[in-house]
Amino acid sequence: MTLKHLVRGVTLLQLARCHTVSCRRRISSTRQGTDEENLQVSYLEGDLSGIAVFGFNRPKAKNALSRDLVKNLLDSLDSVRFNSAVRVVILRSMVPQVFCAGADLKERATFSPAEVSAFVNKLRLMTNTIENLPCPVIAALDGVALGGGLEIALACDMRTAAASTKMGLVETKLAIIPGAGGSQRLPRIIGVAKAKELIYTGRILNGQEALDIGLVNCVVEQNVDGDAAYMKALSIASEILPNGPIGVQMAKAAINRGMEVDISSGCFIEEACYSRLIPTKDRLEGLKAFREKRVPVYRGE
Repeated sequence: MTLKHLVRGVTLLQLARCHTVSCRRRISSTRQGTDEENLQVSYLEGDLSGIAVFGFNRPKAKNALSRDLVKNLLDSLDSVRFNSAVRVVILRSMVPQVFCAGADLKERATFSPAEVSAFVNKLRLMTNTIENLPCPVIAALDGVALGGGLEIALACDMRTAAASTKMGLVETKLAIIPGAGGSQRLPRIIGVAKAKELIYTGRILNGQEALDIGLVNCVVEQNVDGDAAYMKALSIASEILPNGPIGVQMAKAAINRGMEVDISSGCFIEEACYSRLIPTKDRLEGLKAFREKRVPVYRGE
């Protein structure tokens, strides 16, 4: 990496912190008479334009998944699903040392059995929606990610983690099982036998242990601002941004759908995704830029 690239990377990260503050759109909800800004959505600008950041913000509840937070997250996911300007989504926490502590057990204790079932179905819909966003989604784990919190991260395309992060599917300690897709996604990511071990025991891993088994893409030492994993996620997102957005979307579709079938069927899925790219203006722009020895300018067309 040249000094020029290093300086540019530092500048991008500084801009990201500034833009996260300057262009934040707060999602507010009223619960028991209290205005609770439990989700903050930011659309970054400048060189980071195209990145949407969703920040969990329930400090008193350690970002536990309440009805309000889940509703706001689903609404916000719907708002970016059809927004072609959004090329990467990052899920993070605005609360120090915690990503998401899982379900709001205090709220859960007031539910009837039917309400519990309906809420868990809503959680499953939420993680499915995250997984099925057309653009890449990165979870930045700068703190505790347990139960439903880790299930959210598992639904993302990639996960960055601080070394001090604690993560695990701990539901069996409460005599239940992961209910938001965790029992299905964890085995696909780390293998069946290891996933069974972690789910049966409810074991909690740190960042390095998670990296060792392939649960996270990378692990970083926490910084003084407590956002090292988020800054790493921004760095990865900034590498994705210059690439053809439709190409990235089709790559995600080919991989996700292909993992659900045998390799022969997966190759047919790849063919179908590739065929969608052939008539695009971006593909022609990539070829033209290569001939002219310049950086391509992709418009998602």
